[in-house]
Amino acid sequence: MAEKADWSKIKPAEIEKLIVELGRQGIPSEKIGLILRDQHGIPKARLFGLRVNKVLAKNNLAADSEMKNVAKKIERLKKHFAKNKHDYMTQRKAVMYASQLKKMERLAVK
Repeated sequence: MAEKADWSKIKPAEIEKLIVELGRQGIPSEKIGLILRDQHGIPKARLFGLRVNKVLAKNNLAADSEMKNVAKKIERLKKHFAKNKHDYMTQRKAVMYASQLKKMERLAVK
């Protein structure tokens, strides 16, 4: 594990504790990084030798937020296409995202 940054007064153990606490609240890992940056003044957890996803996985809090985001995109595109029947670009994008989601699910199972 890397040493903590010289300019920071917070310890890596405290950052890990913050990450776990935010993960228990159901906040996805990409939002945790933003909260650490904006509210706690920690630009990147990597400076302390930590990775947000690895800390969450170690504490059994990891969720595949990328798959959830793609599924949400597909739903939004389908809703849009239901209203706009002649928007074929949207239909094509929905098919592409569905394919991407299928690949992610296939890789996650293995």
